[in-house]
Amino acid sequence: MPLITEQEMLAKRGQRFLRWTQNILLMAGVLALCYVALTLLYAKLYQNAANHSLDQQIQAEEQQPASPSMPPMKEGDLLGKIEIPRLGLSVAVLQGTSYKTLLLGVGHIKGTAYPGESGNVGMAGHRDTYFRALKDIRMGDEIQIQTATGLSRYEVDWVKIVAPTENKLLAPSAESALTLVTCYPFYYIGAAPKRYVVHARRQ
Repeated sequence: MPLITEQEMLAKRGQRFLRWTQNILLMAGVLALCYVALTLLYAKLYQNAANHSLDQQIQAEEQQPASPSMPPMKEGDLLGKIEIPRLGLSVAVLQGTSYKTLLLGVGHIKGTAYPGESGNVGMAGHRDTYFRALKDIRMGDEIQIQTATGLSRYEVDWVKIVAPTENKLLAPSAESALTLVTCYPFYYIGAAPKRYVVHARRQ
């Protein structure tokens, strides 16, 4: 009976370890794909529910107008919907910019004017989901903000790429404006080093 040398034993152990590692990586890949698919499905279902909820809010507002003052909003509350017709973008606008909120829609940046109000309305979205379309935006494009109290129309007047610390673009403004923010570059792997800012004036 032939004896197995130490070198052959090490080779077999190496092969077993390699197969085990490949199986683990394969399982991790499958789980990651499942997670992404479920997240996208949940976001899609949420968008449908948000549209239905906004329609109900509009109907309620038409029947009994609410107080002109904006009630306190919690993280994740539905504020309305943003649409950019030329880009085919239509997505719910939620209060706040937490990780969970931005998975479900575009977030209203705290401290800026609320959608539909006068002043500088700030919104943020992920570059790899809802705000990916902003890479193709042009000067003069129309942006619509629908809330329970009405429809606001804005026209894009400039686009800038800035550092993440550039916060003055979100400062309060006497004019009615809309400022959209996402990460840049759009196809960067990892934490993006810049911010892509779209500014629009109310029509």
